[in-house]
Amino acid sequence: MICLSFDIEEFDMPLEYNGKIPFEEQISVSRKGTEIILDLLKKYEIKATFFSTVVFAENNQDIIQRLLKEGHELASHTYYHSQFKIEDLKKSKDRLEELFGKKIYGLRMPRMMNVDEKEVQKAGYFYDSSVNPTFLPGRYNNLHISRRSFMDSGVLQIPASVTPRFRFPLFWLSFHNLPLSMYLEMAKTTYLHDNFLNIYFHPWEFMDIKKKSYQLPFYAKRNVGKKMIERFEKFLAWINDNEYATNTLKEYAELQV
Repeated sequence: MICLSFDIEEFDMPLEYNGKIPFEEQISVSRKGTEIILDLLKKYEIKATFFSTVVFAENNQDIIQRLLKEGHELASHTYYHSQFKIEDLKKSKDRLEELFGKKIYGLRMPRMMNVDEKEVQKAGYFYDSSVNPTFLPGRYNNLHISRRSFMDSGVLQIPASVTPRFRFPLFWLSFHNLPLSMYLEMAKTTYLHDNFLNIYFHPWEFMDIKKKSYQLPFYAKRNVGKKMIERFEKFLAWINDNEYATNTLKEYAELQV
């Protein structure tokens, strides 16, 4: 099974690099990118999981209603993208359920932040997909963590996919910066080895985010906007051409327990 997921959040990434972007623009960039993603998924008849912050969801309730209507899963990306308190685990789950009348099963922490799984379990989550089991300089070193799903404190952990031997990450950043043929070959090798792929993206990747005022590093701006749309559509076509099964992370999680 291949599980695609998207972290839909206020686009505050420029603030990490001392760039400038007003809140309204943070929301509009992610909104437009999410619309593009939904259109592509609908075209290729692929279901996915959307991890939303409460801030994004409150400001885009029609978009959330659309993705639910089209059969996608809504999960929690906590309350805010760049602020976190442990109580936000339950508050975000409760608020999303209140807004949309759907039970929230999954969690992904912003920027794959480490969190106490006992607190995740107490907040009522069924699964957590907040681990990238690789080494990313300046972010995390998770080489000691299993590449495969496992239980921790009563919560199913679903790591992001990395290659079997060298644990090369198959997340959004490598999708942008590698030749697409190389990325697809690594994805195929990993899928055939594990019978599973868990790959995540963000809506702002599908937008032109090369503004000087954003001050983003070159590797974050490579192959974004129209180029990303073209690459991602080829990726979806590759999934369908190979007849690989796809589903939401909730559906995958239910098969593991």
